[in-house]
Amino acid sequence: MTTSETTSKKFLGHPQGLFYLFFAELWERFSFYGMRALLVLYMTKQLMFTDDMSFGVYAAYMSLVYFTPLIGGVLADNYLGYRKSIIMGGVFMALGHFFLTIETPFFFFGSLALIIIGNGFFKPNISTFVGKLYEENDIRRDSGFTIFYMGINIGAAVAPLLCAWLAELYGWHYGFVLAGIGMIAGLLFFQSGISNDVFGNEGLVPDENLYQQKIVGLNKGQLITILSVLSIPIFALIVKFNQYEHYLVWVTTFAVLGALIYIYRSVDAVAQKRLFVVAYFTILMTLFWAIFEQAGSSLTLFADRNVNLIGMNAAQTNSINAGFIILLAIPFSWMWSFLSKRNLNPNSAIKSGIGLILLGLGFVIFGWSAQYLDAAARTPMLFLVVGYFVLTVGELFISPIGLSKMTELSPPKYLAFLMGVFFTSSFYGHFFAGKIARMTSVGGGSNVFSEGIFGQLTAWVTGLSFERCTEAGGAMLQLYSYVSVFVAFGFIAIQIGLLCVLVSPVVRRLMGGVE
Repeated sequence: MTTSETTSKKFLGHPQGLFYLFFAELWERFSFYGMRALLVLYMTKQLMFTDDMSFGVYAAYMSLVYFTPLIGGVLADNYLGYRKSIIMGGVFMALGHFFLTIETPFFFFGSLALIIIGNGFFKPNISTFVGKLYEENDIRRDSGFTIFYMGINIGAAVAPLLCAWLAELYGWHYGFVLAGIGMIAGLLFFQSGISNDVFGNEGLVPDENLYQQKIVGLNKGQLITILSVLSIPIFALIVKFNQYEHYLVWVTTFAVLGALIYIYRSVDAVAQKRLFVVAYFTILMTLFWAIFEQAGSSLTLFADRNVNLIGMNAAQTNSINAGFIILLAIPFSWMWSFLSKRNLNPNSAIKSGIGLILLGLGFVIFGWSAQYLDAAARTPMLFLVVGYFVLTVGELFISPIGLSKMTELSPPKYLAFLMGVFFTSSFYGHFFAGKIARMTSVGGGSNVFSEGIFGQLTAWVTGLSFERCTEAGGAMLQLYSYVSVFVAFGFIAIQIGLLCVLVSPVVRRLMGGVE
């Protein structure tokens, strides 16, 4: 059966394969975000890691999760195809979740490495597979990706609620097991799609002869599998000794810069200008994720230690952002269409600035909650929810818009690579997010956020001073360590966002007609 014949089979006006990929991704994200919600709390409460060590491990893990897709995408394009890559990635991730139930350092760091490698094979290829279900210029494509995006966020919203509930009621290991079961469910949905032949000829090995070529008696697929297994201790050691991860960051940076210089020299003048905008948006997204991704680390501990939670525990607060995405994604899509028809839709450069401003405002709201603390140094949950709502709106201004612009700004010959470069913003963002999270650890002394302009801003927003909180000690000092960092980086994001709005006419000219 040909691809066109297969994709002619419709469900709700879309190729049937979309819904198999929808559920496969939903369950994969369920497993990923279920484990992510538990990870920092598990390290600080069960493994008795310090906050500083926990933030370092978490940041290294999350940054590497967004580093390996660069490799996994290349291997799928050239050797494995999407199907084999997705199945291999799912198996690695499921094993990682299940091995987390064995409470030893060997299995803990090895499990994180398994998930890092598995995500590299799974994440980039299932998203690309969705695009392959549609013919070029198919008007259903954007709608199809919207449906797929909803699946991601349904999984991300439900997983922290269920996995954290199980972990709190029966123990951490049950939460990890449920995450692993979610990954198995995703694999079963994907395999059923293959069995029902809903994908046609898409996603197969790109060159069977190349795939079957033998090296030391092994074909390319077998060799890639063995090398992936052998890389487990490498990634485990990078996570464990995360203080040295900056070497990987430098190597990646030089490699990306070298590739960008090569591309710049090989394209015309218009494409060269647009390449600057690609780099500009990537840098903005790095800043956005560095602050936004406090959600899984310092914000989770803030919720656990200094927020009066109602109806959910700290791990479950990780579902708030995804829940708002589910509610707002389609209305935002309608809003952009409505504004475009009336020539009122702001250009992408302005939207990026607005996204950063809203991100900063959300974190200022987290800090403002200290104005209403109780005797136990706990703040009202309302501020946590409202802050998440505001920064989620900011996410919808910058993240999907930036992703969309990459497809228009990138030279077609280098589209796949430049999309990978854009995704490195998450790699860099999580690396720097760990640095920011570590600033919230109570060290017993003053820091840059308790003095000068930042100290004054913190006092103005929160009503707290470093001296007062030091005298009170305990939970009060811990609260100050959180809100001072949140307020400082909130205002930094707002200032950069305003600057982005001011320079937007220059950026718009460089975009060469892309809005």
